[in-house]
Amino acid sequence: MGWVLLGAVVLVILYPVVVYGRLVSLQQQMIRAFADIDAQLKQRRDLVPALVESMKHYAAHERRTLDAVMAARDAAATAHGPTHQVAAESQLTGALGHLFALSESYPNLKASEPFLVLQERMAAVEDDLAAARKLFNSTVSEFNAAIRSFPAVLFAGSLGFIPREFFDIGEGQRSALDVPPRVEF
Repeated sequence: MGWVLLGAVVLVILYPVVVYGRLVSLQQQMIRAFADIDAQLKQRRDLVPALVESMKHYAAHERRTLDAVMAARDAAATAHGPTHQVAAESQLTGALGHLFALSESYPNLKASEPFLVLQERMAAVEDDLAAARKLFNSTVSEFNAAIRSFPAVLFAGSLGFIPREFFDIGEGQRSALDVPPRVEF
C-alpha cells in the first residue's frame, strides 16, 4: 500500500514537470520558427529597393506606386512584435503585388535582365517565406493545443503560457503576388 501511495505522489509531482518541459520546448520551437520567418522577411525587404530602382528607369511616372512600396517596406522594417509585423508585412505584400502588376505594363522592363533576376530572387524568397510561415503556424497550432489540453490547462496560464496567434497574411494579400503571366500573340 505504501509503494502505491508513493508512486501516486511521484506521478502527481512528476507529470506537471514533464508537461511544463514540453510547453517550454514548444515555445522555443515557436521562437525559432518565427526567427526563420523574420530572416525571410528581411531578405524580402532587402530586395525591395533594388526592385523599385530597376523600375524607376522604365516607369518613372509611376512614382506614387514606387513610393508606396518603399513606405510599406520601411513600415515593415520598423514593425515590432508579431501582430504589428503581420500587419506591416501584409501591407508590403499588397504593395509588391501592385508593383508586379504594374511591371506587366512595361514590356521593356519585363525583358530587362536585372529585373528578371530580382523577380526570380523575390519568388524564391516568397517560397521560402511560405514554408517558414507553414512551419511557424504548425508549431503555434501544436503549442495552442498543448496548453489547452488536460492537465496543462490547469497551470499553463498561471505559468505564463498563453495562446499565440498564427502568422497569416490574409487571403486577399496571398494572391496579390501571384500575378498570372500574360500571353500575347
